[in-house]
Amino acid sequence: MAEKKKTGRPGRKPPPGVKKPLLTSMDPDVIARIKSAAALRGTTASLLLEGISREWLDRHQDGKK
Repeated sequence: MAEKKKTGRPGRKPPPGVKKPLLTSMDPDVIARIKSAAALRGTTASLLLEGISREWLDRHQDGKK
């Protein structure tokens, strides 16, 4: 019988349909500063960037549905 395939670390991915991944490239210094800022705030870089992006979009009225 075939072995079950491992599925990465549990709890890392949101449920299907809740969020979608976004791959981007940034300067390594910027990435390090974002991760550091997130750690100081007790959150993840992903959540920090999502919050900052929402604030920016709300101020600039870009990407509104």
